[in-house]
Amino acid sequence: MDEPSVGGTPRRGLAGATFGFFLGLGVVVVYGPAAEEFTRAMELSGVLLGLLVAAPNLIGSVLRIPVGAWADEIGPKRPFVVLLALSTLGMAGLAGLLVGFHPDGLGRRSYPLVFLFGALAGCGVGVFPIGSAQASYWYPIEKQGTALAVYGGLGNSAPGVFTVLVPISLAAVGLTTTYLLWLGVLTAGTFLYALLAVDPYYYQLLKRGVAPEHARVRAEELGQDLFPGGDTFDSIREAARLPRSWALVALYFISFGGFLALTVWLPTYWTGLHGVEPRTAGIVTAVGFVFLATGVRILGGVLSDRLGGERTSVLGFGTVALGALVMTGTQELAVAAVGMVVLAAGIGLGNAAVFQLVPHYVPEAVGGAAGLVGGVGAFGGFVVPPVLGLFVDVQGLAGYANGFVVYVVLGLTGVAIALSLKSLVDRG
Repeated sequence: MDEPSVGGTPRRGLAGATFGFFLGLGVVVVYGPAAEEFTRAMELSGVLLGLLVAAPNLIGSVLRIPVGAWADEIGPKRPFVVLLALSTLGMAGLAGLLVGFHPDGLGRRSYPLVFLFGALAGCGVGVFPIGSAQASYWYPIEKQGTALAVYGGLGNSAPGVFTVLVPISLAAVGLTTTYLLWLGVLTAGTFLYALLAVDPYYYQLLKRGVAPEHARVRAEELGQDLFPGGDTFDSIREAARLPRSWALVALYFISFGGFLALTVWLPTYWTGLHGVEPRTAGIVTAVGFVFLATGVRILGGVLSDRLGGERTSVLGFGTVALGALVMTGTQELAVAAVGMVVLAAGIGLGNAAVFQLVPHYVPEAVGGAAGLVGGVGAFGGFVVPPVLGLFVDVQGLAGYANGFVVYVVLGLTGVAIALSLKSLVDRG
């Protein structure tokens, strides 16, 4: 009997995963670079603005756990396409709303719909665990580091790229056309992913009716090293019982959740407090924060291997507190820029350290712990921006600077948790 045919190569698998992740994660800044326009159109308070720019993180972060389990069960491609399609649907709703009501009819009453469409567009933010599985399954164990570095490095640059491009488009063609163009990019990108992406060999064989045990043997012959483990939800439940898992969740809430929060809030900070025009604010945010934090994350991985994740975490979160303290204490643009760079470096180090710690502290449920940390921890991207907006509502312009006390507290909390990790092992 002839063996069922399979297709694809590791390079194609990695390219598809990285492209899809870039496309999906870019939507996290659907409102951040255009915050000034939406604030003016709907007369938003600081809290409402904070909720709006954070909207994509609401659904995107919550979805990370179930879609990761779904991808392990049926293969990454279909869940990936579903999330990108839902994201496109949200963007279509937003673009349609702008076509119908902007500039004259988009008032405060439109806020619930604008928020809803932004949250739905944020489904694309949830593709991270799917793409990471897609990239991992295509490569042998000895090449995992390189594959995931390419996937994470290029994919995580998307918020920075869109933070630069959106203000340029706003200045050139206006708000409505900008989102119509973004809808076009997202639609075309989703179709392109669906056309070019391919599941790893194991899942291709399962879809062709091969029994799981035979599919595994055949996939190993073709070069696949990694395969889905047992029940993902069982692993998550096992991890959720352990206090040390929740300590890692808290660290990721601060580092990656904090990264997402500032990615969408910083353009508002630069325009609102310092009077920087939106195009420049986007470039400053992208270069001085998003790209820098993403680059430092690579260095953080090296440091974590050499110094240990605990020490790297202490260094990273201490640096977050220091950078935030500088931004809290000044309304001078140059000094604030230095503070942002320091804060970005700390967040990059913290992000890298957390996932280095997962297999050391939760070896009995690594997959479940990674899902729990990635899903619940990323929710910080939704929680923090409204808190920063509250400072602006209460204190006016001074609140833009004083709000960074939140990151001082978060950074010091991260240091305390990192220092206490070893004691949590003794408690279970």
